[in-house]
Amino acid sequence: VFLSLQLFGTIVWILVAATRVPLPLLQGWVMFVAVTAWFLSIVFLCVFLFGYANRIAVNWNQTDFLFHGATFVFYFGAFLLQAATTSLHHFPRKFNATTHEKILGDHEYNISIAASIFAFATAVCYGCSTALALRRWRL
Repeated sequence: VFLSLQLFGTIVWILVAATRVPLPLLQGWVMFVAVTAWFLSIVFLCVFLFGYANRIAVNWNQTDFLFHGATFVFYFGAFLLQAATTSLHHFPRKFNATTHEKILGDHEYNISIAASIFAFATAVCYGCSTALALRRWRL
């Protein structure tokens, strides 16, 4: 599950960065969640790989559950914002009285759809990780 979290999160990050970011407030949050979750997941992995988990007196099962649960909530919110951005494809962006351009061009619309799908897939993976972490913590 960890590899899919990193892979899907990286794809979301790349796809959102590949657009002109027509709505910085919405897509800025998506980028923040993708980058922060990716970085914190790597830090979390390194804590276990380098043996720091044995040196730090923390209930790691509970910490794992809280981390993945919070990240699931944030990523699901990011998915909703990315989907909302995608849904605004047909609305015009008004520059002046004679020129009308869509908020998302056709190419950016396709990229935004892919970003929405991968954001949803990442949220599902974090949800599965949360369920597995709860199971480990409670058993």
